[in-house]
Amino acid sequence: MTLDETETPAYRGELRFDEPMAKHTSWRVGGPARRYFRPADLQDLVLYLKNLPEDEVLVWLGLGSNLLVRDGGIDGSVIATQGINQALEQVGTARIRAEAGVTCAKLAKFCQRLGLSGAEFLAGIPGTVGGALAMNAGAFGGETWNHVVEVETLDRYGQLRQRTADDYQVGYRRVGLKAPGEEWFIAGLFEFSEAPADGTGADIKALLDKRNAAQPIGLPSCGSVFTNPPGDHAARLIEASGLKGHCCGKACVSEKHANFIINTGGATASEIERLIHYVQETVAQKQGIRLVPEVRIIGQGKQV
Repeated sequence: MTLDETETPAYRGELRFDEPMAKHTSWRVGGPARRYFRPADLQDLVLYLKNLPEDEVLVWLGLGSNLLVRDGGIDGSVIATQGINQALEQVGTARIRAEAGVTCAKLAKFCQRLGLSGAEFLAGIPGTVGGALAMNAGAFGGETWNHVVEVETLDRYGQLRQRTADDYQVGYRRVGLKAPGEEWFIAGLFEFSEAPADGTGADIKALLDKRNAAQPIGLPSCGSVFTNPPGDHAARLIEASGLKGHCCGKACVSEKHANFIINTGGATASEIERLIHYVQETVAQKQGIRLVPEVRIIGQGKQV
């Protein structure tokens, strides 16, 4: 779609209308966003936010993983951060400042080159620093907020703030600001440990080899669909319930890793959401545990 210059200021970034979200999510599904904005830089983003209606729905998008957009789309603005906010720098001996658009894998490899330890788990997270901060993303026993010193945020009015880790309530796959209001992460300051210069490369490779062997890499998915219940694993419960390979239309529980739902080709968001609910109900009936989705489900459409 073309920019409606009569409706909007002259942004330096790219603004599209009715943009199919299937083009921007790792599941390759999702209806249109009323507005899809890829800012040129932080200043362009601030300008956009200041010109939005106060009740505009805002969705911040990194790599589009861990996200299911319903077939009815998003009646609001999607802010695409990929391509901006990608500064990555060492601040002191063991501290790294990473902006929200940096991929988790890039941060892990940056730490490896600097001889820092503790960031290896980030190589297994298929998203950006912004998304990892928002959900306390983790892999292979590591969690993002175990290493956060402070963050930089932006609210819907374009106001920038700096906050410490103590300003947030953090748990397993959840992060909440203690103060009222809604803010989004622009950057994070992380602290890791010093290690020999060649001490982390082998660990990252081993973790990625382990991930590739156990997960359906290369197929459209969102990563893990459900959080692990205390003392157990969602994948084990799903497999024990006989659900590996179960499909709703073109959406199927992976035969390789039961906590993955894959788009086998032409699936709709509705099919994926129906399968999520079916897995929840079946596991609850057979195992006595109701799984909690890790994936964010947003947008309009028939809820099942």
